[in-house]
Amino acid sequence: MRGFTYLSKALHSHSTYSRLLVLCSISTGGLLVYAESNVESGKQVVERNQSEPEKKKKRIVVLGTGWAGTSLLKDLDISSYDVKVVSPRNYFAFTPLLPSITCGTVEPRSIVEPVRNIIKKRSGKIHFWEAECLKIDLENNKVFCRSGINDNLAGHNDFSLQYDYLVIAVGAQVNTFNTPGVMEHCHFLKEVEDAQRIRRTVIDCFEKAVIPGQSEEERRINLHFVIVGGGPTGVEFASELYDFVHEDLVKIYPSVKDFVKITLIQSGDHILNTFDERISSFAEQKFQRDGIEVLTGCRVNNVSEHFIKMKVKSTGEHVEVPYGMVVWSTGVGTRPFVKDFMEQVGQEKRRILATDEWLRVKGCSNVYALGDCASVDQRKVMEDISAIFKAADKDDSGTLTIEEFRDVLDDIIIRYPQVDLYLKSKHLLKATDLFRDSEGNEREVDIEGFKSALSQVDSQMKSLPATAQVAAQQGTYLARCFNRWDQCQSNPEGPRRFRGSGHHEFLPFRYRHLGQFAPLGGEQAAAELPGDWVSMGHSTQWLWYSVYASKQVSWRTRYLVVSDWVRRYIFGRDSSRI
Repeated sequence: MRGFTYLSKALHSHSTYSRLLVLCSISTGGLLVYAESNVESGKQVVERNQSEPEKKKKRIVVLGTGWAGTSLLKDLDISSYDVKVVSPRNYFAFTPLLPSITCGTVEPRSIVEPVRNIIKKRSGKIHFWEAECLKIDLENNKVFCRSGINDNLAGHNDFSLQYDYLVIAVGAQVNTFNTPGVMEHCHFLKEVEDAQRIRRTVIDCFEKAVIPGQSEEERRINLHFVIVGGGPTGVEFASELYDFVHEDLVKIYPSVKDFVKITLIQSGDHILNTFDERISSFAEQKFQRDGIEVLTGCRVNNVSEHFIKMKVKSTGEHVEVPYGMVVWSTGVGTRPFVKDFMEQVGQEKRRILATDEWLRVKGCSNVYALGDCASVDQRKVMEDISAIFKAADKDDSGTLTIEEFRDVLDDIIIRYPQVDLYLKSKHLLKATDLFRDSEGNEREVDIEGFKSALSQVDSQMKSLPATAQVAAQQGTYLARCFNRWDQCQSNPEGPRRFRGSGHHEFLPFRYRHLGQFAPLGGEQAAAELPGDWVSMGHSTQWLWYSVYASKQVSWRTRYLVVSDWVRRYIFGRDSSRI
């Protein structure tokens, strides 16, 4: 101990020299380790670092907490950015299960996760405000917002935020196609609150039907449930309602069970027309067996307090149908502040906000749009055909050899994904097969032959569906771009620029279809899976259960959803009007 005391005094008296780090191990003896360090120079280093100004973080403002916004926030490296989030709802909702809420199969709080629970799990700090965006000031990089919280509380509701990058992920509102009476008399199924209102109205219809003194005709009208729209949401709600009625409500309202009727109205020739035709046919046959009336080729042109007026396309006949409740599920429309923004960027004639393949709003350099509020405007090959030919024709001979075409082929397929889809549709193994003659021999082509070979490629271009799957993938993609921003500025990873020099900084967004489900009631479902696989029946319903449980945003909601399914199986659905 006397030696250690002497050593300590020596080190303190010579602070500018090396210090000794002494590590003692009782069990194995002693170990002495030293490292040289100049204390005075270390102080200078610290002072120099403190004097350097910290790099200011770029400000990202995210509008919306749906699938796109939440996916972005979960994957974004927030240590590099100052992130602010604005949304009129302070939770994320698992929207594919909204039809299950309408009939009590799943409870509302089981599919929602508070936004603040999501952002508190991140290593950095994210600011969140429950408010609605009113206007985007593109010129000044500012958004104006208003809180919807009770005006009786102290303080003002309006505020504004500056941004360096703006991400619009506000989803869409219901598209009524300007049909008279829809807003006043129809239910919608876009939000959790919509599903709760439908659930209460269904119970109201049954309670009204059992009141004494009602005629049979009045009971039939009150228990006539009409769904307008034969897409996935409309079909799934019709299936859930059928199960609710025949598994639960007829047991507690036995006197009116014969008066219940469910009608599905579709303007197209088939329901589920975005699915494989095998699934569409299976769904129509099942609905026919279950007694659900499917009216295809009918367009609703007016909704009054008690009647739906529609036109039958095949005959031109106008039909009036009485109803007890109507659910309108016919597509999506643009929100008002997004329409105003579209005028600022010269897109006022478009139906929906257009972005490029990097999800950047066309006409803007720092505004991105994701999910249902926007559509990716894929560039056509024929718009750049001359520039592609010139880039490939390295020797300026006026013709392309197969080798010259191969040199740019990867960039073409990345930049124009419709090329790959066209090759698959024509069952071509490789793109060079486009340049074979009638005898199957490879040949050189001039500009006209090049245009002719690729003239039909753009016919494979398709708009992305307005689904949760697309929005989630877009949010993940944009987060990756932000995370690799500095790296890709100096070392671009994207395809070559055919109009100009160099490469694009990032790979363009590429949607990967993972399949889609259509629950059809009676513990049966249909699924369209990658690789042209189609599955239908009871086993597919169990696949639906497993996929939807695994896709929940947290373990809390996963547990609640599964427990709701078990509870429904054991005790049935709750018919209380709460």
